Amino acid sequence: MSFRSRQALTVALMVVGYAGYYLCRSDFSVAMPMLIHELGLQGIAADAAKVRLGGIASLGVLAYAVGKPPAGWIADFLGGRRNFLFGMAGAILFTLLFGLSGGIPFFTFAWVGNRFVQSLGWAGMVKITSKWFSWSAYGGVMGVISLSYLFGDAIAREFLALLIGMGVGWRGLFYAAAGTLGALFIVNLLLLRESPTQLGFEDPPANPANLFGHEGGKPAPASLRELLRTFANSRMFWLVCLLSFGITLLRETFNTWTPTYFVQGVGLSNADAAHASALFPFFGGISVLLAGFLGDRLGSNGRALIILWGMLITGALLLALGLAPRMESRAIPVVLVTLVAFTMLGPYSYLAGALSLDFGGRQGSATASGLIDCVGYLGGVLAGNTVAGISVAWGWKGAFTVLAGVAWASSLAAAVYLREQRQRETPS
Repeated sequence: MSFRSRQALTVALMVVGYAGYYLCRSDFSVAMPMLIHELGLQGIAADAAKVRLGGIASLGVLAYAVGKPPAGWIADFLGGRRNFLFGMAGAILFTLLFGLSGGIPFFTFAWVGNRFVQSLGWAGMVKITSKWFSWSAYGGVMGVISLSYLFGDAIAREFLALLIGMGVGWRGLFYAAAGTLGALFIVNLLLLRESPTQLGFEDPPANPANLFGHEGGKPAPASLRELLRTFANSRMFWLVCLLSFGITLLRETFNTWTPTYFVQGVGLSNADAAHASALFPFFGGISVLLAGFLGDRLGSNGRALIILWGMLITGALLLALGLAPRMESRAIPVVLVTLVAFTMLGPYSYLAGALSLDFGGRQGSATASGLIDCVGYLGGVLAGNTVAGISVAWGWKGAFTVLAGVAWASSLAAAVYLREQRQRETPS
């Protein structure tokens, strides 16, 4: 098999495998209306159940954030394939436990465990990508790989919606997700390779502008201390972490609450809400592909420009959702939510993807991704019970208005990052 064929196979395995991760992540969001009903049978009022389940979602995001930095370190020192496979195995186990459980304490244990082990996966893929691809293709390649959590999420939601339409209960959704990921685990275990050198090929070059200079081309860092110090001393790196905080909060809000909003705020059925929620990751996937290839072609400032304009437009769309009067048409809110995905997820995909590879090179890309994602998912913690509390107190319109402010604050950070990027390239 040629080198290009092996590159294509590596990307395909990671995309399909990480899409399977999302079956074991989207199931909680899709099942949320049914879980609220389940808790209602146990005597918990609907609003209280929504806040409690939102709290579980927040704890899950916190566990995911906590797991991100060590996941990056492990991948940089020991390799990405191990991360990727262990994350899959853990997600299968905890998803089965969720399906077997009942009640808030057991839901919490299973979901927090699931999100914690899933933190291994993305850092593993970033590390594998740094070894298989040249820096000049990072944007396009990471755009394709990002389809794993967007088109994969969309397909997962459609699959789960189909099961709901067939009368499958919430437990069956979790069992189906775990079984499907189990099959993908076996395929990746047999075919995925850590680097081209294992097959007799040469490693492609790393980005010469990475934070480690010539050392960035090495496959593993010399020490954790030096790795962390290099990132800590970069102002641009921390600006990207700040961007990650705001944009991940927005993304996690829609990942968690879109089906519930479509049921409670728009009036769709559970199955229709699951179908409609799949539009968010699907059009987000189109956005990521366009942003990935366009960012590679616009030069060094391209990604910063796309992030800036994307967040400005996202804020306007969220404000429209927040201020628009209640409409008879159920299609308009769905369209607005879908447009938010298109303007937001392309910029989001850069943060722990192409920009992490740019910062870390082959040596520290997984750690860069882990740190950026960690800060991002600390913001994502607020997407659970905080957003649930706002929606209960002020309604969904109030929640969207607050989120518009988050988007515009992120655009301000993007403007500062763009300025720093241009100053860095200006000869002194």
